Amino acid sequence: MQSSEQADAGPGLGAMAVGAAQPSPEEGLPRLLALAAELEAKGQLDEAEAVLGRVLAMAPDTPIALHLSGIVAFRRDRPAEAVEPIERAIALMPTAALFHRNLCELYRKLGRYDDALAAGRRAAELDPADQHVWHNLSVLHYHRLELDRAIECAEQAVALDPTFAGAHFGIAEASLLRGDFARGWEEYQWRFRLGNASPLLPPTDRPRWDGKRLQRGKTLLLIADQGYGDAIQFARYIGWAASRCREVAVACSPELQSVIAQQPKVGRIFHHWDETPDFAAYCALSGLPRIAGTRLKTIPAQIPYLRADAGKVAGWTERLRRLLPKGYRRIGIVWAGRPTHTNDDNRSATLAAFAPLADLSQIALVSLQKGAAQAQIGGYWGRAPLINLGPEIGDFDDTMAVLECLELVITVDTAVAHLAGTMGKPVWLMLPYAPDWRWLLDRDDSPWYPTARLFRQTRERSWAPVVAAITEEIVRNRRRAKDLL
Repeated sequence: MQSSEQADAGPGLGAMAVGAAQPSPEEGLPRLLALAAELEAKGQLDEAEAVLGRVLAMAPDTPIALHLSGIVAFRRDRPAEAVEPIERAIALMPTAALFHRNLCELYRKLGRYDDALAAGRRAAELDPADQHVWHNLSVLHYHRLELDRAIECAEQAVALDPTFAGAHFGIAEASLLRGDFARGWEEYQWRFRLGNASPLLPPTDRPRWDGKRLQRGKTLLLIADQGYGDAIQFARYIGWAASRCREVAVACSPELQSVIAQQPKVGRIFHHWDETPDFAAYCALSGLPRIAGTRLKTIPAQIPYLRADAGKVAGWTERLRRLLPKGYRRIGIVWAGRPTHTNDDNRSATLAAFAPLADLSQIALVSLQKGAAQAQIGGYWGRAPLINLGPEIGDFDDTMAVLECLELVITVDTAVAHLAGTMGKPVWLMLPYAPDWRWLLDRDDSPWYPTARLFRQTRERSWAPVVAAITEEIVRNRRRAKDLL
């Protein structure tokens, strides 16, 4: 669920204004409905749920209460539980466009794309002037890889509200995914106006950098915005920016400082705004491709532009020598990204999905997995030895050093993929059916990372064919190696 302030961030469910509510013979029912709606809007979900429980005990067939209980369940990360009450609300009030719009988004979150499309179309029929209906449909069509239709629906939302940042961003992602960088980079600028976007920097009267050379003594401030993977990918542009501005300072999180420090001509690196030097202009790292005029055939891919620390490599080499059987092929694996990522339901797999790979002989798996997904290792029973390095990896320097000790990395779309790619290490990516825009379409390579190989889902949320293809390729490569001996 999203509040009104977050409505532009992406598709989401909206609450219906209650006001006096629908007529009811139960005295106090309208007041309770209004209270529940107010509590939901404030994010007081426990209290809202309790009030709605009272309402539905009094009047089980109250459409607004049923719909609102679905919204609360969704906001509590229980989308499957949210479907039933909203379906009941629709049965009772079939012409409420908002109910159909929200059901569209619920079905999409659950991977029920055909049902989502039917609900979204019905919402558009009932209220064609609702820009959020068209935005939800745009996101749905993106996940169905119907990119022309995704852009058309987003354009319909923009026609209704030219300042609708979420719809502009939808156009950006669909355009970039199909390689239309000219339009994509321009629309990508709207991400800074998304409802859930953090301020790029504190209030300032300094201009955004337009790519022109700055005078000697003038500093360009670059900001590592978005996620770790984005910062690693776009760090390749720092040298290009530095060739136009002699003084470059970079604001980034502490975790990224070792990555940024390896880029050419970087001056000051800091992570607190009170350490900001005087600067003449600023730019997000993710904004540099647009300023540089990057097109599909001009993506800068001078790889590697990150290297592991030799001392750390030596330490990890010895550590793995002691832990792993001699003569086994070392393959790093990552099966899940951060669960807070908006597309994590689609991009993350499970360790169990790697079972065919784990059944190969002479293979040793090295887990680089971080976070709660490490707990899945407790249920691992594969043939291949599995070494869990996640708890020992403290930072990206450690990760880069471990990557130097491996023959191959197999990962879902996480920062590790970007890190291996920038180092020029062999990395095989497991991509969802509708991938992030940077991986493009209908290709098994990446112009961003020459050593990357892409393995794509052929249907939504189905990892088994992807892992099967990866396993078959490893077996095939092993046979080729034997033939060469």
